[in-house]
Amino acid sequence: MNDNGGTQPDVLTVSEVASLLRCSKAHVCKAINGQIPGVAPIPAVRLGRRMLVLRRSLAAWLAQNQHGCESDTLRASLEIDAA
Repeated sequence: MNDNGGTQPDVLTVSEVASLLRCSKAHVCKAINGQIPGVAPIPAVRLGRRMLVLRRSLAAWLAQNQHGCESDTLRASLEIDAA
C-alpha cells in the first residue's frame, strides 16, 4: 500500500528502477545481485524469480553509493514521491 496519494508506487519493478537509473534491466539485476565491483547491492524483495525494489530503499541506496556524482535530483524525486 502507498501513503503518497496514489501517484507513485512504493514498490518498483526492475524495469522502473532501470528507467530511473537510466541503465538496462540487466545492469539493475547485476546491481541487485551484488555483481558490480565497488557498489553495494540494491536491496530488493524477491518473489520467486521476480525482484521488486522499495522506493525508499532505492533512495537510500543512491545516497549510500554516491561516488562524487550528482544524483541529488533523482534522490530528491524518489523522496518526494515516497512522502
